[in-house]
Amino acid sequence: MNTITIEGQLRTEYGKEATRQLRSQDQVPGVIYGGAKEISFSAPASAFKSLVYTPNFQYAEVKLNGESYKCIMKDLQFDKVSDKLIHVDLLELVEGKKVVATIPLKFTGVAAGVKDGGKRNIKMKALKIKTLPKYLKEAIEVNVDDLQLNENIRVEDVKEEHYEILNSPRIPIASVAMTRQLKQEEAAVDKAAPAAAAAAPAAEAKK
Repeated sequence: MNTITIEGQLRTEYGKEATRQLRSQDQVPGVIYGGAKEISFSAPASAFKSLVYTPNFQYAEVKLNGESYKCIMKDLQFDKVSDKLIHVDLLELVEGKKVVATIPLKFTGVAAGVKDGGKRNIKMKALKIKTLPKYLKEAIEVNVDDLQLNENIRVEDVKEEHYEILNSPRIPIASVAMTRQLKQEEAAVDKAAPAAAAAAPAAEAKK
């Protein structure tokens, strides 16, 4: 799995004034949780771009004053006006200690319902899971080959070894719906059926 390296420095000053000073220097304050102690740090805003502005699930290796911390993203805060990144929360990965993470879904195959003229709809792009750090990966693969028209794949249908999936099991994650053209074709067939049925006795009577 891809790792983004972030080089920063430990914070020595706190409070609103110190935080404003950091941001004025284009630095983003952050906190690392989950390890032996909580670590407050800051790093250049540019260092977070590859980690924040992507749909990919990645590791972050944070280097601070000669120490290195392997982490994953926990939370982000953006300025409501400028939309700039203003705070980052990271979760340190500790061997043998389970973590909660949001892993993207990767859909593979071609749904049977799509082959029959339907349209695939993706309802969820990621799942919240709990696992050991060694089992974290870029994506959870979900095969849709057997997905029929007007059917759903639900959270409970996803079976991933070593993962405890925390989302509600009945929530749909993907479906195949009828397209407008397919609905029109079926409606035309339904309308034609009674007419054909009525015409059949009339044709018999003429014989």
